[in-house]
Amino acid sequence: MTVRANLAFAAKHQTGEQALGALFRPGTVHEEETNIQSEVDETLDFLELDHLANEYGSALSGGQRKLLELGRVLMMDPEIILLDEPVAGVNPSLTEDLLARLHDLNDRGRTILFIEHDMDIVMEHCDRVVVMHNGETLAVGIPEIVQEDERVIEAYLGG
Repeated sequence: MTVRANLAFAAKHQTGEQALGALFRPGTVHEEETNIQSEVDETLDFLELDHLANEYGSALSGGQRKLLELGRVLMMDPEIILLDEPVAGVNPSLTEDLLARLHDLNDRGRTILFIEHDMDIVMEHCDRVVVMHNGETLAVGIPEIVQEDERVIEAYLGG
């Protein structure tokens, strides 16, 4: 699918995906499709993927695919966004783009929760940190405090 189709596919509340809705509410389906395409355009612009809208997802770089994945999440309009290693395998330039988008979303009131093993990313970009090791919580708090915890240093920071 194209980038545009990927985003549209993830949109919530699509009456046309149900047989009865498509048959008996064609006006609603058309209105929803128009609204979805508008949301897709806004999401493409926000993620700076608008120039790739008609490219196939399989043709994107790893970082662009991460942005597309984020876009699919945004099309569902969640209050909380959960991400597992969002910058793993992403080149430094696109890493900064992705992190900037996450900050923008957070500034707009979205809660972002992500799991990340790159402690520099965690310490530079998180307001609150929970450090876990072997299924146990080692420390919880702001990055400046957590990075000074002896258990965290021993487990992750190479103390």
